Amino acid sequence: MSRRDQIRMTDAEVQAYLESGRDLQVASIGADGAPHLVTMWYVVRDGALTFWTYAKSQKVVNLRRDPRISVLVSSGATYEELRGVSIQGTAEIVDDPEAVLDCGLAIYERYWGPVTSDLERDGVRAMGAKRVVIVVRPETVVSWDHGKLAGAY
Repeated sequence: MSRRDQIRMTDAEVQAYLESGRDLQVASIGADGAPHLVTMWYVVRDGALTFWTYAKSQKVVNLRRDPRISVLVSSGATYEELRGVSIQGTAEIVDDPEAVLDCGLAIYERYWGPVTSDLERDGVRAMGAKRVVIVVRPETVVSWDHGKLAGAY
């Protein structure tokens, strides 16, 4: 078995890892062909990585022109702890206000806790007024978990 095969996560491990991750590195392609890389908060919805962002942000400008996207969730402070999932695919831009609010509420709850008041809900709605949702539609998924090597490098 190759080293690559040894560290590859199963589909279930990938899903669990993405659901437990915190930061999503998002790369789009600038007009000059250079990568544009940012960090976003995200949620997994219907099995897809999803985040919201300002409709006029550079990443959205890039994705409207060229919908190819690459994202990464990774962790680990030492070699044997390195874990990650890298996805290349296509970005779907959703601008429906209710879908934006729904995604915003999911992100709010994931990072700050339950929405318990109309004031919080109205705050998320206000934050979403100028935002869109990006859904990552995977084409290639690569994963690694160096912990599977059990110290054998």
